[in-house]
Amino acid sequence: MGKKWAVAFLCLLWVMGCTAVPPAPVPSPEHLATPTPELLDTPTLASATTPAPDSGWKTVRPGLEQRTIRLFANDGRVQEELSIFRIDPAQYDFRVAYHPGAPQTLAQWQAETGALLVINGGFFTEEFVATGLTVVEGQASGQSYGEFAGMFAVTAVGPEVRWLGTRPYSPGEPLQFALQSFPMLVKPGGQIGYPEEDGESGRRTVIAQDGNGRILFILAPWGSFTLHELSIWLVESDLNLDVALNLDGGTSTGLHLADPETVIPAFTRLPTVITVSPKN
Repeated sequence: MGKKWAVAFLCLLWVMGCTAVPPAPVPSPEHLATPTPELLDTPTLASATTPAPDSGWKTVRPGLEQRTIRLFANDGRVQEELSIFRIDPAQYDFRVAYHPGAPQTLAQWQAETGALLVINGGFFTEEFVATGLTVVEGQASGQSYGEFAGMFAVTAVGPEVRWLGTRPYSPGEPLQFALQSFPMLVKPGGQIGYPEEDGESGRRTVIAQDGNGRILFILAPWGSFTLHELSIWLVESDLNLDVALNLDGGTSTGLHLADPETVIPAFTRLPTVITVSPKN
């Protein structure tokens, strides 16, 4: 009897296995529904995270204004951030400081001169000697550039930016401070100064003078401008520039404002700088 019951039990198990409901098939990935995220309209968040394209002029102190202009690429990214300082020469003194062969950081120059504002100067050699004419406290050194260049000069009348093509340097002129650089980005009368495109972009520093005689420092430290592009931008801007001169750029581009402290770092030490201090 035991053997018969065992055989019967095994037969029952076989029948149950054959009639069991098979497991439900697992759907393949391509048949799975992927939830689509809901796009929310959040204009407040967008305006809070997107930087303003133009800060407008803000008074840092009487006679000194600051402005930030951001330029955007086609995909909405900030491509360049220009820092612009506009200075009334009736309220500020301009000087050139120069240590041939003994360069310093902008912070060191500021500490040494006590200036409110320090900006990088013109081009220099590997030995940290200026390649163009430099005048400090009435003493000239170096050779003057030709008509392709320009000069920032300070006389008893005040500061000026000039093109050497129309007003070349004369050894007898009474300059208190001066430095030369190139090329001209805006020629007198607001004309394009660099019409040829070389395709080389880089960090830029510009010193300019507007139609009201104010001096402007314009820095484009993100390295997006070619000289030709910057020349066109300056002419087409609302800065009312009469003349603009390219200073040394690349690793030299930099500015140090002591109060309130604002720093655009230069990535090398500098033998020549332009300083700005309130008149006594």
